[in-house]
Amino acid sequence: MTLKECKKEEKADREFQKKFKFEGSITVLTQMMVDPAATEKRGGGKNLPLRRGEILEVIQFTNREQILCRNSQRRYGYVPRAVMLHL
Repeated sequence: MTLKECKKEEKADREFQKKFKFEGSITVLTQMMVDPAATEKRGGGKNLPLRRGEILEVIQFTNREQILCRNSQRRYGYVPRAVMLHL
């Protein structure tokens, strides 16, 4: 990874921590997959856009309805638990 890419990732992580009021280091708890039968949704606000079959990294289990996740493009957002499957 180049220095430029590393700084870009660090900046994205700082923005995530500010937007979601997340304290501490960002650690991946597990990986989960978006249900292939789920409808695709556009992201908006603090919600992550969903694509069928996409593998997401779980950052935090926030409540019974939502999970805080990161996708392969290093974008962060909330995802409904109802559309997530364990790998």
